[in-house]
This record gives sequence, C-alpha cells and structure tokens, in this order.
Amino acid sequence: MLTKEENARLTLIDAGTPMGELMRRYWHPIAAVSQLDENPTKAVKLLGENLTLYRDRSGTLGLIGDRCPHRKVNMLYGIPEAEGLRCPYHGWLFNENGQCTEQPYEQAEDPNSNFKDKIHIQSYPVQQAGGLIFAYLGPQPAPELPRWDLLVWDNVYRDIGFCVIPCNWLQIMENSVDPVHAEWLHGVFANYVWERVGQPEKARRIPPHKKIGFDTYEYGIIKRRVLEGDTEENPNWKNGHPLVFPHLLKVGGFQWRIPMDNENTLHIWYYTYAAPQGTIVPKDEPIPLYEVPVPGADEHGVPRWDLLDFTAGQDIAMWYTQGRIADRSTETLGRSDKGLILYRRLLRENLEKVARGEDPMNVFRD
Repeated sequence: MLTKEENARLTLIDAGTPMGELMRRYWHPIAAVSQLDENPTKAVKLLGENLTLYRDRSGTLGLIGDRCPHRKVNMLYGIPEAEGLRCPYHGWLFNENGQCTEQPYEQAEDPNSNFKDKIHIQSYPVQQAGGLIFAYLGPQPAPELPRWDLLVWDNVYRDIGFCVIPCNWLQIMENSVDPVHAEWLHGVFANYVWERVGQPEKARRIPPHKKIGFDTYEYGIIKRRVLEGDTEENPNWKNGHPLVFPHLLKVGGFQWRIPMDNENTLHIWYYTYAAPQGTIVPKDEPIPLYEVPVPGADEHGVPRWDLLDFTAGQDIAMWYTQGRIADRSTETLGRSDKGLILYRRLLRENLEKVARGEDPMNVFRD
C-alpha cells in the first residue's frame, strides 16, 4: 500500500505537483485531426488546463487558453481567420503563438498604438502525426514528438476511439501491468455478462495464468505471461506487451491514457490494419472515429449489462469504480501485483530525474 501523501504524489497532475511536472515533459494526443473538419474549434482539457484547439483558414493549428485576456470570453466561439483565431466579442485576433495581432477599435482610434504587442494569450505547441493532434505543455525547448511505429506506418488503414473516463489516469495505467485480470474480468466475468444478456453461447474460457513476468527496457516495461498449456516460446512470454512510459500501452494497437485533470482521463484507442495485397491506401484516407461508452447503471441501480459485453467496457467499469482517485493507502497487494509495483517504482525514478533537472524516460532531443 501507499501512504496518502505518496498516493497524491503519483496521481495529482496539476502544475507544480511532482507528477504534473513529469507529465509536462511529454507530448500528449488531444484530438483526431478530422475532429476539426466540421467545427474548426474544440474545447480541450489537458493536465488541469482548459484550452481551445483550433485550425485557422490557412490550415495552421493552434492551442491557446480558453479565455480571451480582454473580457474573458470563451475562445471556443472564436472566428478562424487567415492567420489565427479572432475573439467574437470585440474582434481581438490571436495567432498560434498566443500573440495578439489585431485590436480593431484600439487601432482605429490610434493607428500608432502598440497596445496589441503587449497582449498575449497562453499558447502551446501542437503537431500532427498519424491522424492525431499532439500537444506539449512543458518547458522549452520542446522535445521531439516520438514517431512510434503505428503512427508512421505507410499503406495501412487506421481507426481511432475516444472515451472520457471519470477517474484518475493512474488506476487505468496500472491495469496495463496486471495480466492476471484477463482470465477473470475478460473470461469469467465476461461469460457472466453473456449470461445476463441472454447469449450464453458466446461464453469462452481464458486459460489461467501459470507465470507472469516483467522487464524494464529502453522505453518502459515489457509484460509477459504463460497461460495453461503454453510454454515460454509463446509470443505472450517470448515477446510480451510493452508499456511505453509514461502512459501508452501497446497491445495490438495503442492505448493512450491522458490526464485531463485529477479525476478525468481521456482514453484513446488507436489501431492500424494492413491493406489487402495490391491495395494502396491514400495518404488522405479518412480515419474513422468512434466513441466508447462508459458502462454504468440504469435509473433503478441495475448494471447496464449491454455495455459490459466487450473488453473495453469491462475494463472501464473496473477502472472508475475504484473511485475518482483510488485510495491506495487501504489496498492489499498480492503476488499478481508485481507489475504495478515495478511501474510505480519507474514513476518515482523519473519524478526524481525531473526534480534534478534531467529529462525523464522517452524524452527525445534528436
């Protein structure tokens, strides 16, 4: 178990907190590029900050504070211009660097005024990769945006799923190094769900775990398992599944767990699919988006079993029912929890690196 103080140190991501400073050293996916096609502005909450993502009429992306510094109007309603986003209230215009470039009335009254040059709105750099938009909220100079394999593969189809999960990011990430839950949550419990929804014929058996193991490697942690009937030559053990520090799991596709604030997490599922032989996937191939529902109970307090008949729904229910921020001061860990103990140790080591002024794991400068 952790003390309440240590639990807070590993979970809270506000600016100035140890974990908040660590998380600000990374690029975080915040939206799909296509989400700005129909509406060129989007509200974003990242690491406790309320922001406005936009695309201006020249195609330039910007991520700025959500309130105009003039009269605090929400910039979600801003008007995209050829260069920048204009506040709808009095027309002040801001570019992607947060610089105010126009103040119509002030400049009309005094053409020589330099007032606009003194006005800035909070801004952060953004980049595109693989159909996603990434943001960096940390100190300058910004590191390189990692080009992880699935983001840059050519000639593949992609899809992207989103869900806002009402709990802290850490209890979601700890699931990434908890292989034993699969045989129970996605086996025994899943079969019970099929029974509840009247489809017992879909029941399946996941073999029990005979051995689990974890190794740290260049980019994080490799999770390994041997199931009943398998050997260590099986890919589940020989290759394993990587947790890419600090908040990315690769199992088939990518799963990012991005802290919006202390009690809400943006979960992104990102998958690629090989094109049939002889097929060329256009560079501008549309990427389908889908929203994953948060399972809960109906108005009578009965679980929505129909939202628990798939793996992600089962996981989400386990994550957020631990509480908005799990109280690890009362937990009871066992042998199946060696992976999350290792992950917590890796978090502490990288918190200490940042405190010493060093780059943490997976911050790349070239």
